[in-house]
Amino acid sequence: MKKSKHAVETKNLSISWGKVNVLNQINFKLNDGEKLAIVGPSGSGKSTILKILAGLILPNKGELRIFGEKQTYLRLDQNNPPDVRLVFQNPALLGSLTIEENVGFLLKRNKNLSKKLIHEIVCECLAEVGLFNVENKLPNELSGGMQKRVSFARALITDQTLNAKSKPLLLFDEPTAGLDPIASSRIEDLINKTNDKASGSSIVVSHVLSTIERTSDKVLMLYGGKFRWAGSINEFKESNDPYVFQFRHGKLNGPMQPKDI
Repeated sequence: MKKSKHAVETKNLSISWGKVNVLNQINFKLNDGEKLAIVGPSGSGKSTILKILAGLILPNKGELRIFGEKQTYLRLDQNNPPDVRLVFQNPALLGSLTIEENVGFLLKRNKNLSKKLIHEIVCECLAEVGLFNVENKLPNELSGGMQKRVSFARALITDQTLNAKSKPLLLFDEPTAGLDPIASSRIEDLINKTNDKASGSSIVVSHVLSTIERTSDKVLMLYGGKFRWAGSINEFKESNDPYVFQFRHGKLNGPMQPKDI
């Protein structure tokens, strides 16, 4: 079977909460190796897209394919799920587990991996994000920034029970929200390093311009449950499209009205 060149492909994907249409027949494709940013105002459905891709929620209508395979179940219901790794806005570490147990959590499902090998894999991934000798600590013994880096190390872990032939799809949900410019730059560098190390495709959801510009090749503008604009990162920087212009310059006047945001 010929492998799909698309890491993600959606057709008329829709989801609603009650009478509210969060996503209304959205269509997009992400090629293997591409880095995409999905942008838009708060509450526009950006994180909902990531949750659907991560298999945490199911759409009401439409079709989703990841690495060419149609997705119809939540991730835990699948026998051979795609390699999709979500880095949450918050580190989302389990407080009762050590850092090694948090990072190597999925590896323990593979009975062919010894404790020694899991330890080596975990320490290697922690070193990739600049963390050393923290594997025996608990999350509350680390600073917030260190916990954030642990979540990136977890995204580097390769679960060998998954399809090893597929490069991963990396999802980053508001990775620099609430951070100062220096801390944001460090996280942006870490996103790029994680992308390079994993050699996969990625989607960043963000409203921080530096994060969008430094970690993406393409941009999709989401508002009102639909994509309003699509283009390269260079086009995004120069576009006079009313949605893009309003978003980039933080204007109150424009197609995105404050009462809706």
